[in-house]
Amino acid sequence: MRDPREILAMSPMSVVQIVAVAVTIGLNAFDGFDVLAISFASPGIAREWGIDRAALGFVLSMELIGMGVGSIALGGLADRIGRRRTLLGCLVVMATGMLMATQAKNVYVLSVWRVVTGFGIGGLLAAINAVAAEFANARRRSLSVSMMAIGYPLGAVAGGSIAAVLLKQGDWRLVFWFGSAATAFFIPLVYFLVPESIEWLCQRQPAKALVDVNRTLIRMGHAPVDALPVVTAKARNMSVADLFSPQLVTITLLMSCAYFLHIISFYFIVKWVPKIVIDLGYTVPAAAGVLVWLNVGGATGGAVLGLLSLRYSLKLLTMAMLAMSTVMLAVFGYGQPDLAHVTLVCAIAGFFTNAGIVGLYGILAQVFPTNLRASGTGFAVGSGRAGSVLAPIIAGFLFTAGYGLQFVAVAVAMGIGSLAGAIALWFLPFKREVVGTS
Repeated sequence: MRDPREILAMSPMSVVQIVAVAVTIGLNAFDGFDVLAISFASPGIAREWGIDRAALGFVLSMELIGMGVGSIALGGLADRIGRRRTLLGCLVVMATGMLMATQAKNVYVLSVWRVVTGFGIGGLLAAINAVAAEFANARRRSLSVSMMAIGYPLGAVAGGSIAAVLLKQGDWRLVFWFGSAATAFFIPLVYFLVPESIEWLCQRQPAKALVDVNRTLIRMGHAPVDALPVVTAKARNMSVADLFSPQLVTITLLMSCAYFLHIISFYFIVKWVPKIVIDLGYTVPAAAGVLVWLNVGGATGGAVLGLLSLRYSLKLLTMAMLAMSTVMLAVFGYGQPDLAHVTLVCAIAGFFTNAGIVGLYGILAQVFPTNLRASGTGFAVGSGRAGSVLAPIIAGFLFTAGYGLQFVAVAVAMGIGSLAGAIALWFLPFKREVVGTS
């Protein structure tokens, strides 16, 4: 009996599979868009409602809290009801959250809708990692997940550019109007272009699973199969609690720690670069330009890591990227003689820091079984979001305590997270997948 999962793993990728992975790149871009768009919109929000920085910081943190909760809660949902349904549901939640943010009359209502939007994005992040992995063949799996992950810096660049144009009209709500419309645009794309994952259907085997598997196999250019592979009831009914079973608890904790620790370093440079560049005496547009190049470097780093993963160990590549992240943050901390050097160093730092995240996503897609892939990703990403909240706070305390960036203390301290993440990966049991055809 032919196993549909083996057919996809060992065959060249079809147009349907390539398009599905391409859609995940666009979906992941919403995370990057949302992060930078709200940052650009925040001055208008503060000005209109007359709120101070403390209240504004509260608003900015709401999306991150929502993402953390959404990643953990909806990752498990994607493993129970399917990738496609979860993606569509998350997109509806995100579009609604962004739309209702335009109707907010005060900071409290806006905060609620930012949590809702973040909740949807968090679930989306957990599900698309599984989609990118499960629509790829064995040889291209790490590359496909890497391509999905570079959606974040691409979305950040696009988000900053689009927000800058929209905000010339003076109304911060335009950013959320655009975000809601763009999110809604992806709903039919996912509905028509992303079928349910064959790997998930074979593992969970819901009603009419064989019909759905054969329909998708035919779309991909393969012959239908007569029956689905035999799967035990225990394997079909695994839940989030199984992430902490004796077989998986070490993987779950090590991956969560590695992601959490690296995210602290990543969000330090992402959140503090504009402020630091301005404090060095450069203009606001110059700071925005440096941030753009940081994300350009990030997109490039993710793509390069994906290509390298075709030939080399993903675990070792990711550890190297995390170690280099620490080095580049220290170089950043030493200070640069002019704006050109600041921009170059930030672009290189972006290369390694984002490549580290891309590698972690790739490992997450491989270390968890199919029926826990979204749950495991969601738990690790959700835990990591706590690092994204803590990173600006920790750096702020260090700056306030008198550790100037020129003494490297803050940059080195924040960069240690990436190195610690690399050390956590060293202890991770991880075996490179068997490579099939291209």
